[in-house]
Amino acid sequence: MSNIAPANISEAYPELFCTIPPPVKEKKPGQLSDKQIKQFFEEGYVIVEDFFSPEELDPVREGVNSLVDEFAQRLYDAGKIRKLYKDSGFFERLTKIEKDFPGASVVLHKSGKMPMAFKNLLSNERLLNVVEQIIGPDIMGHPVWNLRTKTPKNEQTVVPWHQDAAYMDNDAHKIMIPTAWIPLLDANENNGCLQLVKKAHRSGRLATHTCCAGPTWYVMLEEEEMVKTLGANLEEDIMTCPIPYGGFLFFNNLLPHRSLSNYSNVIRWSLDLRWSKPTDPVGLWGLKEGVLLRSSKDPNLKVDWDAFTKVDRTASQEKILGKDVDEFDSTLSGPWMKKWEIVHHNKHTDAYFAGADSTVNP
Repeated sequence: MSNIAPANISEAYPELFCTIPPPVKEKKPGQLSDKQIKQFFEEGYVIVEDFFSPEELDPVREGVNSLVDEFAQRLYDAGKIRKLYKDSGFFERLTKIEKDFPGASVVLHKSGKMPMAFKNLLSNERLLNVVEQIIGPDIMGHPVWNLRTKTPKNEQTVVPWHQDAAYMDNDAHKIMIPTAWIPLLDANENNGCLQLVKKAHRSGRLATHTCCAGPTWYVMLEEEEMVKTLGANLEEDIMTCPIPYGGFLFFNNLLPHRSLSNYSNVIRWSLDLRWSKPTDPVGLWGLKEGVLLRSSKDPNLKVDWDAFTKVDRTASQEKILGKDVDEFDSTLSGPWMKKWEIVHHNKHTDAYFAGADSTVNP
């Protein structure tokens, strides 16, 4: 089966990603300064420290604990692991489970379950006040969100250079999708924080990616391609971004970034959350819609979480590729594998080819 390159790869939208919008009229809690907003549009990112209180983030940790506990029980009941490892804490338990059942971190990553604490973070009023400064008063929670399970020294959790729009359909690089990357500990270079190439979004282009990196399902953006197509300055503009617990990294969907290896002895948990305008297409192959979080026409909007959470994005993307449903399957494949040339094969691409539906087009 052939891989089809996106037809609009040469199109560019620099005005969308580089034009600073007018300041919002009302001052609200959490808003970024004019200087920070300017940096977001000129450099593609901004680091926001000391934003969340423990009362906002600690429940997210508890939500992760509940997911791990439920996951461990399912694995144990199925005879996949020797014990439940209840004596291990937030930063160690999944690592021990992973030793019994290699691929456990991938299975949990792709589960798509969203505890209430995650929903509260996606709809956090102060965080939405920041998002409003970027895309305006009408805000949709984007269906692409992830719990990152970066267990120590695990190649499956190392993410290569890429632009987020590379995982979505052809609409995704002509809409602004701001991302908040929120670590659940002090993230640093040793435990696998993010690196990015500032200003490399300015062309407004999506560069050519390939698939898949190492033993993963991740697409990759070669440095030579970054320089040639995006005009990236790799000598001066690669930024390592340590983020303290309580802070977040805010960037757009065309900014090249990657996550580093975790050389520590603890799990580097993080969430990446996204938003877009309700009037924009979500760019997700028609698999799932977003959730309306804020409406200028309805200040008393009640968020419809049920409609949002009942659709499992990962299950949908694997179903259209003809994959059998297996709750312990540690392979992950999706439509982006049709969008880009596959230059390296592994178990994830094998699973894709075993069931891929040739009707899935970018």
